[in-house]
Amino acid sequence: MSSAPDPRWWSARWLVPLAWLAAALVLLPHARRAEDGLDVAARILGSESARVEWLLDERFESPFARSAVLVLRGVPGPDTPEGESALRAVVDAMAGRPGVTGTFSHLDQPDPFFLGEDGRGTFLVVGLAAPEGRVERLLPELREATTRLRTRLGATWPDVTLRWTGEAAINHDVWRTSAEEAHSAEWRALPVTLVLLLVAFGSLVAASLPVAAGALAVALTMGLVALLSGVWPLSILVVNVASMLGLALGIDYALLTVTRFREARAGGDSPAAAARVAARRAGGTVALSGAAVAIGFLALLLVPLRELRSAAMGGLLVVVVSVLVAVTLLPPVLAGLGPRLESGRLRPARPASAGGRWRTWARVVGRRPGLVLVLAGAPLLLLALQATRLDTGIPSGSWLPPRTESAQALEDLRAMGRGGVVQTLRIVLHLPETTTALERDAWEAQGRLEAWLLAEPRVARVQSLRAVAGRRADDLAYVSLLPANAKRAFLDSLGEAALLEAVPRDDANPRQLSELARSLRAVDAAAVTGLAGTRLEIGGLPAFNADYEDAVGGRLGAVVALVVATTLLALLLAFRSVLVPVKAVLLNLLAVAGAFGALVLVFQDGHGLGWLGLEAPLDGVFPIVPPLVFCTVFGLSMDYEVFLVARVAEARRSGMGEEDALAEGLDRTGPVITSAAAIMIAVFVAFALGDFVLVKMLGFTLAVAVLLDATVIRVAIGPALLRLAGRWNWWPGQHERNHPPPSC
Repeated sequence: MSSAPDPRWWSARWLVPLAWLAAALVLLPHARRAEDGLDVAARILGSESARVEWLLDERFESPFARSAVLVLRGVPGPDTPEGESALRAVVDAMAGRPGVTGTFSHLDQPDPFFLGEDGRGTFLVVGLAAPEGRVERLLPELREATTRLRTRLGATWPDVTLRWTGEAAINHDVWRTSAEEAHSAEWRALPVTLVLLLVAFGSLVAASLPVAAGALAVALTMGLVALLSGVWPLSILVVNVASMLGLALGIDYALLTVTRFREARAGGDSPAAAARVAARRAGGTVALSGAAVAIGFLALLLVPLRELRSAAMGGLLVVVVSVLVAVTLLPPVLAGLGPRLESGRLRPARPASAGGRWRTWARVVGRRPGLVLVLAGAPLLLLALQATRLDTGIPSGSWLPPRTESAQALEDLRAMGRGGVVQTLRIVLHLPETTTALERDAWEAQGRLEAWLLAEPRVARVQSLRAVAGRRADDLAYVSLLPANAKRAFLDSLGEAALLEAVPRDDANPRQLSELARSLRAVDAAAVTGLAGTRLEIGGLPAFNADYEDAVGGRLGAVVALVVATTLLALLLAFRSVLVPVKAVLLNLLAVAGAFGALVLVFQDGHGLGWLGLEAPLDGVFPIVPPLVFCTVFGLSMDYEVFLVARVAEARRSGMGEEDALAEGLDRTGPVITSAAAIMIAVFVAFALGDFVLVKMLGFTLAVAVLLDATVIRVAIGPALLRLAGRWNWWPGQHERNHPPPSC
């Protein structure tokens, strides 16, 4: 029988869509400009590498505190008249350009290091300055300038190339590629999800509604990101996280709401009554599921890394928006659509119950739970064991998208035997309070530190003011007359600190250089320099990588503990049970471990790597991947646990026994979980097929986690454990047959 709608709800049912329309009118114009305000340089709050960058900018007033490397190839070396002429044309073209603070090249220091080993080219360091330190924003105009210059030089040297690389250029390319791939992945995912929803619903209108909900969730979140980035710096990674999860969660939550509405309509409810049922029944499940995902992202705020905190903020925003769309916007829209929801039907409607398949499987699990547990659990445990080999070091080699200019310029530098330039360590030597850098004792201390650094096998050369002075380095009178720009680059304004730049060997990998940065930080500066009261601070890309790894690894345990404890508490309150939350957490951990095991087998061992567009295995995964995947997967895995257990609890409340309630829960949620998982997998795979290796790792690992969770864990292991526990699932709440805990 149809239940009568609440007149107040019925009269106000269009107020919510109108409120959403107003929000869309405000946020969507901002969404189109969201990427413009995002930060593309990673920041580690309070790190030593960040302090060194600040010192060079503020105290040294160095023109090279932030810089890029411009690689000139296809011309004679700068030690020839022709090559010198080409290099001078490049330097002159850069001089005076907005944002360029200086250049340093073979013209300033005739050193063989600026010569390529093949004698065909050189490079120059270009100092950059921009408001708020966002020098990456200068790259488009600089590249336009070098493109024009290349055309001019090409008249004499047809093979000439001018390419930018270095930290600023790499950050810009990562920003541009990240944004482009997020949009491309969305366009790859949406048609596939629409097809999957057509298979699930059989109706074009019903299938289009969740897709529209997911797209709306992403767009509105981007609008919020644009507004938030004006007051709180956010990383470009927020775009990928919000896009991936917005499509996955937005569509999944809408799928559950639409499914509940159609079930209620099939039971005879009017559109308004069915919408109320969907809002109440699906709304509780969606809210609890969203809370589980949000818990993981809240925990990421513990890590003092702007990228992870930005990812956490993007995840939080998109979860909240997706839940609100499913719970508040969809029910009145469904009520308004009514029977038109089934328009565009491509096949006959199926009954709300899936019928035989899921109930048959439930009976198998009910009769042989132990056997099902062993057969399903053993292979998954073997896969999870591979996670013990997970290596969270920065991968070696070129992991940038090969089409980017910065990646091509890195290959040019390596061909010249100068690839280590980008990995230069910046070592600030702080002198005793009563000593200045150009006093004899301090000057000799710098010389001893430079000699000690050159004795390090991983260091190819050391650049310093002594190196600029060359053979007359011991003549302090001569040194004092060196150009002001040279002294500003290597001495602070008060003469109380000196900078030495250690350029690593080409064959030193990022892991070795991170360890070098750590060992330099641990050294006794006074013992090395022979001057009491000296100390060192280490910056540069290798030091940043070390800080990055330490910041993530040092907080990972706290993040895991917080997520597990908070999830346990939330489920305990929701189900009034001890066993259900413990089982859910353990199964989530198993899903995460299985996903990490697959990550090891594919990305580290190379099995099937060609399917993802990579030619060779990597010797590690990015440090950001484990915490981000853990927190995301833990929340996503909770979705299916909530879907299943809530339906089982609902069936128990109606008076069914444990085995019948399990069959009813699987029958009702099996098709939903399968469809939802297929959609999530399609979305994550769409992101895994891009060129950006970090996003590729995230998409692949999330897709595997959802696949394992929706097939092996929630359909086999979870139901088997529910059946084995029986009425103790609901302890210490009311666990008598007719009084299980309320459903969500």
